[in-house]
Amino acid sequence: MPENPGHSYPDLEGKVVLVTGAAQGMGAAHARRLSASGATVAVNDREASAELAALAAELSGLAVPGDVSDPDQVRALVQRVEQELGPVDVLVANHAFMTMGPFLDADPEDWWKVIDTNLGGTFHLVQAVLPGMRRRGAGRIVVISSEWGVTGWPDATAYSASKAGLISLVKTLGRELAPEGIIVNAVAPGVTDTPQLEVDAGSAGISLDEMRAVYAGSIPLGRIGTSPEIAAAVALLCDFRLSAIIGQVVQVNGGSTRGRA
Repeated sequence: MPENPGHSYPDLEGKVVLVTGAAQGMGAAHARRLSASGATVAVNDREASAELAALAAELSGLAVPGDVSDPDQVRALVQRVEQELGPVDVLVANHAFMTMGPFLDADPEDWWKVIDTNLGGTFHLVQAVLPGMRRRGAGRIVVISSEWGVTGWPDATAYSASKAGLISLVKTLGRELAPEGIIVNAVAPGVTDTPQLEVDAGSAGISLDEMRAVYAGSIPLGRIGTSPEIAAAVALLCDFRLSAIIGQVVQVNGGSTRGRA
């Protein structure tokens, strides 16, 4: 499935979008899909890179590197977006950091880096973009959680805990911000074919192709997901014509997690 679907979705015409964790994988797919929807897109990743700069140029957008776990860097990058593009209408909090290993072997420094990046980074970002959304009287916030935030996963304790925290954050902010026209939801992808899958393969001691096959064997659809599929769900939740979905977790996982066993 191509990264860019090749047709436009004009529902975000004139909107400013900030996508974090956008140098590759899912984040790049989100940025491309929302740009195709008419938005002006600012793309973030932890560090400046050729990939991030190329994506910004491809989309006629803006590259705003910065570590989202650092509140000062978050304030600075959001301020730059506001100065160069205007207030952020849509935040897609896609950034993630993950390490894997047995719980008793977990390094406390790694634990807190995962929590501070995934959960703390989203906290800092929402705080930074909210004043601009409030001035405009509307906004959309889409947080990328994970199937593992719903179910948990062995050897991914910190990551799963951080993603579960994001789900609770989304449910709470959805209730708090809806009266202001600021709509908050989450997408919880199942196993998706992104560079992060290499972490799983390394932890399991198998090749990337073997890891894909292992995961596919437990998914009713018979395959793992793709970044453009996740981006399609994100685009739906960014649509300003849709406001009745609030504080929800959209699970895009090929049927691996269901409402009933």
